[in-house]
Amino acid sequence: MVFGLREFAKILTVLLGVFLLAACTTGFESNRHNIPLTSLTKVRLNQMGSSEGSPMLVRIFKRESELEVWKKVKKTGKFAHFRTYKICAWSGDLGPKFREGDRQSPEGFYDVTPGLMNPRSNYFLAFNLGFPNRFDRSHGRTGSNIMVHGDCSSRGCYAMTDEKIGEIYALARETFKGGAKSFQVQVFPFRMTATNLAEFSDSKHMKFWRDIKVGYDHFEITKERPSWSVCSGRYGINKAGGCGNTTLNASDQKRYSEKQTQDAAALKVAMANKGQAKLDAEAAAVRKIKAAQAAEERKQALNQTTKNVTGWFGGLFGGGNAQAQTVEDSNAPNPPKRP
Repeated sequence: MVFGLREFAKILTVLLGVFLLAACTTGFESNRHNIPLTSLTKVRLNQMGSSEGSPMLVRIFKRESELEVWKKVKKTGKFAHFRTYKICAWSGDLGPKFREGDRQSPEGFYDVTPGLMNPRSNYFLAFNLGFPNRFDRSHGRTGSNIMVHGDCSSRGCYAMTDEKIGEIYALARETFKGGAKSFQVQVFPFRMTATNLAEFSDSKHMKFWRDIKVGYDHFEITKERPSWSVCSGRYGINKAGGCGNTTLNASDQKRYSEKQTQDAAALKVAMANKGQAKLDAEAAAVRKIKAAQAAEERKQALNQTTKNVTGWFGGLFGGGNAQAQTVEDSNAPNPPKRP
């Protein structure tokens, strides 16, 4: 087959285009961990008084399927909320992870170091939570490669869309470039409100949840990264050596104490509401059963009345079935017996 100059030029153009596209894709795939932050993200960081290289902190809430990124503000030295991302998928139920292969997403406090960043993940980009941590190991919990990653598919991890993990990964990367040795990831079953705690008050995980709520409360109060260790198999939050005195200053201790008092009162109300809601639900169920029984009784009575009327008319006009014709009046006098 002989090609003219014009046909050859067209083929060459197509081949060149394919080559350039492949080269572009390959370059992106091999360099995706260096995707820069958008100008809009940089502007938002600047507006909140933070920067790309400032320390960050991540909070994950299972039930709400939300991942929050917090960045430290230069002026105050406190963390401020930067953005909330919707979690695409997580697996298992509310509660911690116990063993390898249980397909359960973990809960607790984790510290992500540069070595836990995964720029070559099969799920676009990822960072390893570092499960099991010291607390998990103290309870003999096992598991590996528990990530926050892209691809929107989870088997024990927290999965984001590729676009979202791209930005979160870039924020973490810039944090490390700014000199941070790690960033903390706090994972909770839900936002630790009185309503949620009351709703799940019967859970076997409640003791564990109350422990990690201490870290939740400390961050809510101080907007500072809580320190933690393990004390007698429990999380020791903001305590010297894990089991010692609190490391909070007097002002924060007072605020924490006030919050505990407020939370206890709110939980009491929430539990009372839960109890009343249960009673109301039980009463509604009983009313529903009684209404169904009454409806069935009315139906049976109507059927019996219809049957009696039909039998009477049948007997009156000589029609009706055999059963209706042989129906006797229980009130009719009995004739005397013949001698």
